[in-house]
Amino acid sequence: MSPILGFGPDVDPTTIGVLTDCANLIPFDAGFKGAPSPVAVGVATLASACRGAVVATQLAGTRRIFAGTQTALYELAGAVWTDRSKSGGYTGSVESRWCFCQFGDTTIATNLVDAMQQSNAGVFVDVPTAPRALIVVSASNNFVIAFNTDDGTFGASPDRWWCCAQSDQTNWTPAEGGPTTGRLVSVEGAIKAALPLGDYVIAYKEHAVYVGTFVAAPEMWAWAPAIGGEAGAVGQEAVCDIGGVHFMVGDGDFWLFDGTRPQSIGEPVREWFRTNADPIYRFLTKATYDKQNSLVRVSFPSRNSGGVVDRCLVYHTKRKQWGLADQVVQAPLTYIAPGLTIDGLNTIAATIDALPNVPLDSQYWMGGGQSPAFFNSANQLVSLSGETGASSFTTGDLGDDDAVTMIDRFRVRFTKAPATATATGLVKMNEGDALAVGAVSDINDGKFDLRQSGRFHRVRVDLTGDHRETAFDSKNTVVGWR
Repeated sequence: MSPILGFGPDVDPTTIGVLTDCANLIPFDAGFKGAPSPVAVGVATLASACRGAVVATQLAGTRRIFAGTQTALYELAGAVWTDRSKSGGYTGSVESRWCFCQFGDTTIATNLVDAMQQSNAGVFVDVPTAPRALIVVSASNNFVIAFNTDDGTFGASPDRWWCCAQSDQTNWTPAEGGPTTGRLVSVEGAIKAALPLGDYVIAYKEHAVYVGTFVAAPEMWAWAPAIGGEAGAVGQEAVCDIGGVHFMVGDGDFWLFDGTRPQSIGEPVREWFRTNADPIYRFLTKATYDKQNSLVRVSFPSRNSGGVVDRCLVYHTKRKQWGLADQVVQAPLTYIAPGLTIDGLNTIAATIDALPNVPLDSQYWMGGGQSPAFFNSANQLVSLSGETGASSFTTGDLGDDDAVTMIDRFRVRFTKAPATATATGLVKMNEGDALAVGAVSDINDGKFDLRQSGRFHRVRVDLTGDHRETAFDSKNTVVGWR
């Protein structure tokens, strides 16, 4: 049997094991599996579309969960979203999004349009003297650094950075050995994203990566472009930390950066991404890391979606393989479950039969359990912990340029069998020809009995329910030479 190599629409389709298409299929440590379905987590619906969310952990381990809309900041209290906005709320803009960072016990939030916000407990308030900023990060040596800023002295400065006074996020007034500012101008363009990386802070433009290092007074932070090429990030949420390495979504490629040289990893899918992602709204792309499953989810707006983030590539950081699991995502979040008792089941559903179809050993039910989650198109927080719904995968081209073959049977090596499975044969006489639909077969004794002839064959397998598979194989019999 041929091991499954994963989603590779840019790879030669005759590569053994490649998948030319798939839906709700993601890699895991031992192969591929059906992607989990979203399940409501039993909290109230947010008042309007979510523009950013975070789980903020204070020094004592206390967790606060925040979600922002265009005009308000909310905190999850029990199962209710409580308004923690400053007096008068916020203005935002049509496209503004909230960026959060944690500085000791203080949660800081910014959206570039309104004054930077802070909260230790209760409502948010303005951060005195701070610039408005697109991005804020909490850096080593006890600094908050803001990027892509707008302030009373320098105005709108998309390539500017600011740092607060050391150990004092409330002081942003420039002073000798204190708060300071500068610009990143050696490469054109605005600062799109930033994240800490160990003792460094990495700032991303669309086609540049800058490494920031603490150097003490008077400069405080020094910035140098990273070695190498066209790497960069398309938007403020297009970078995530996968454990000492940054994963970034660039303008048509995917990269890893460990602080030295960016490494391209998008070869199997980069052209597909360029074709399918809307270039106008590509800045809304969101990269999130699911540490427990070693998965990066890249959610992005498809062409003609009008900016709706409706597609999702999934990358396994250990296996270096890709899958697809499309969802409409407003804002991602790592949900931490409060835990449930029998008496508390009514907070999820009114009856036993109405409870979500989630395995009993899922972290969805466990206090402190973590699962990838997001706000969906209905402004509802959902967790990716449900049973797989409909899913599918399509093989590459199986056959030979000279021999005409007949597929007698097609088999998938399942390590967990699906609830249902149907195979549809696709056939063509020459590479480059359009595919024609051939035979259709339901699974029977672990195999699909297909009868179709041609030089090249693809097989699409449609499945329902949870499933896991590692390899596939077709039995091709030569029936002639042409």
